[in-house]
Amino acid sequence: MKITQTLTVVLTTLLLLVGTTQESNAQNIQVLYDTERDCVTSTIEMFRPDAFGSTFFFVDMDYTPKVTGAYWEIARELCFWKESKFSWLSVHLEFDGGLNNVAGSFNNSWLAGLTYSGHSKDFSKTWSISAMYKLIPDTKDASGDAQEHNFQITGVWGINFAKGWCSFSGFIDFWREMRPWQDTEYIFLAEPQFWVNLNKIKGWENINLSVGGEVELSNNFVEEGFRAMPAIGAKWTF
Repeated sequence: MKITQTLTVVLTTLLLLVGTTQESNAQNIQVLYDTERDCVTSTIEMFRPDAFGSTFFFVDMDYTPKVTGAYWEIARELCFWKESKFSWLSVHLEFDGGLNNVAGSFNNSWLAGLTYSGHSKDFSKTWSISAMYKLIPDTKDASGDAQEHNFQITGVWGINFAKGWCSFSGFIDFWREMRPWQDTEYIFLAEPQFWVNLNKIKGWENINLSVGGEVELSNNFVEEGFRAMPAIGAKWTF
């Protein structure tokens, strides 16, 4: 009953978002059921290139069935030299923040660094890696000393294969963040996703629905130690 109510809330939200997508510029909406936490997460993602770089953001919301958490990231790549031989290099600026009903508001994070990016000739494969300084205000160690100055390394990839039937994408984050309550300092998080794209079915060319899921792999993220949390769901791409 609980998961049925949750799915009803999320699917209703998804239908409302479909009607306003062109205004919000969202490029895909995902709904995933987390089998480990017994909750549903909706994700709105947007990526938009322009003459001076690109903008990316996503918003996650957790439901059980009421909204119990929200998190978002927005990143800007600055590349004023797109026509030069250094077009693979950009300046990366990012903000992260969120909250949930257990921990309250998360510490905001401000990041700045450099990004190397590339792609195959037909853009069926894309990748990037960013090395960043990470400011996490009000972070302290067990002695009460400030530990606000940190770093983060992020890798992102996207691969379309099997003549467009399948997509494999995701990210890997590794960063320093002092967490005295669990006696940890370094955090690893990865979310590889696999999707089957149903618009390859004959007669379904305009149905941009994908089914699949992801596995959240983490170390010292939610709690001390390693965790693997699978999720199954669907994605609509605009």
